[in-house]
Amino acid sequence: MLLYKGPRDQFLAPLQSVCGIVEKRHTLPILSNVLIEKTGDQLMMLATDIEMQIRTSTVSSGPENVAVTVAARKLQDILRSLPDSAEVSLTLDDRRLQLKAGKSRFNLQTLPAEDFPRMAEAGGKTNVLKLTQKQFKRQLALVQYAMAQQDIRYYLNGLLLVAQGGELRLVATDGHRLAYASEVLGTPLDERVEVILPRKTVLELSRQLADNDESLEISLMPTQARFTFGNVEFVSKLIDGKFPDYERVIPQHQGKIIRLQRDQLQHSLQRAAILTNEKFRGVRLVLAPGSLKILSTNAENEEAQEEIEVDYTGDGLDVGFNVNYLLDILNNVAGDTIEVRLADSNSSALMTLPDNERFKYVVMPMRI
Repeated sequence: MLLYKGPRDQFLAPLQSVCGIVEKRHTLPILSNVLIEKTGDQLMMLATDIEMQIRTSTVSSGPENVAVTVAARKLQDILRSLPDSAEVSLTLDDRRLQLKAGKSRFNLQTLPAEDFPRMAEAGGKTNVLKLTQKQFKRQLALVQYAMAQQDIRYYLNGLLLVAQGGELRLVATDGHRLAYASEVLGTPLDERVEVILPRKTVLELSRQLADNDESLEISLMPTQARFTFGNVEFVSKLIDGKFPDYERVIPQHQGKIIRLQRDQLQHSLQRAAILTNEKFRGVRLVLAPGSLKILSTNAENEEAQEEIEVDYTGDGLDVGFNVNYLLDILNNVAGDTIEVRLADSNSSALMTLPDNERFKYVVMPMRI
């Protein structure tokens, strides 16, 4: 039975879209597979890891309706290794999927399509948000690095999404720093909606979304979120938990304000980071009229000092931070200038982009 015949890339592109969530080693062997289902001239591909599911489609030819599951990574690797211009055909013969391209032949084992687990559609009220892929992708990039990894407070291993009125807010924190970004929605919502997206979902969305003005539709249900863009439908379970009150964490009155060239600060911190303690990664920021010094030492008593001229005339300040947390924001935001707001050596720093009220980054101090 013919499953597909045509250009390699027409089959490979949708396959690569779904393969990102397939686990290499899984307790259920079928979860390493992709479901390929041909109905008429539509060829649908679906992958899941039980927590999330991606479905996409392409066109196919031939009279048969056929469905099968096959090892996703193997199929992807074979197709990638073929010439870009290759014409390929996939046929199902008994329980084996045969892939032909030129004089190449590959026979792959399959598992029955009816055994493939699909995520059940969540019930309850659905709220729909509309914006462009570029808007959401850039918003994710501004905050996702602040998510926790494998924290016992499971609700921090994800990203808070808040939609209210005509505004969409994204917030991530690992308990040591917090990133906040907001965006205008195409269609205002009647009510406030608050959900926590899992970390893996956020990383996969960042990979999948295009940096263009094509539409993205986000459907939020009580236990699921569905993202529809291009020919991709991506469904994810939500984290059930109470996210910290981020508005209380963002400092309001930071009297010491300095503006710095982003790349100059970034390069100074990168150099100072070389001589930090490998475990604690601390640097001291010493602010004085006209200058900001960045100091680091390590267990071998090695020292680094960087100095940046700043337009500042207020009182001095000596405060310590984890250098990785400072570099994370500088590596992920665009723009030439960054604004740093400080209060005292025991208070968090607030970092913002000039003339942009929609982004805030808070980092807690550390004793050095």
